[in-house]
Amino acid sequence: MKLIKNINYLNLSLIKLKKDKNFQLIFFKALNIMKASILNSGKIIFAGNGGSAADAQHLNAELTGKYLKNRAPIPSISITTDTSVLTSISNDSDYKKVFSRQLESIANKNDIFFAITTSGKSKNILESLKFCKKRNIKSICLTKKNYPKILNKYADIILGVPAKRVDRVQEMHIFIGHNLCEELEKALR
Repeated sequence: MKLIKNINYLNLSLIKLKKDKNFQLIFFKALNIMKASILNSGKIIFAGNGGSAADAQHLNAELTGKYLKNRAPIPSISITTDTSVLTSISNDSDYKKVFSRQLESIANKNDIFFAITTSGKSKNILESLKFCKKRNIKSICLTKKNYPKILNKYADIILGVPAKRVDRVQEMHIFIGHNLCEELEKALR
């Protein structure tokens, strides 16, 4: 019974997204700046914590490898994967700088920082969004619909999904991420 209830919840959440014209506009705005970044020799830089770190790695793999079509790789990287960098920055500086320090090292003006956060409150994500704002690096934040409003100050685009539980937010995040990968792949072939 719980499985059916969860499937129904996810279906209802996806129907909400389908009917949400504002979300669709934001989705295509995100897609367009990602496309522009790649066409201008930029890259997509993904980051997140926990399950969102796994999603960052997953979406990076879809772009660097392939999603549905055999094609040239789409430049992207997940800055959640290098354990030596993650632990040295966390140990020698502060965990809230674990991503912003990496962005300082590799991000360029044509890049996109793609932050994934279920809560919208991760200090290291907020620090990275602040860094991007200062450096005029475009940013996209994938989060929940009722996100903390401080994100409006730092993220250029916020994709908030209509779910509250962390697991349901994450399920919708990978759905949105896959759709961005598919549309980006189509647009760039």
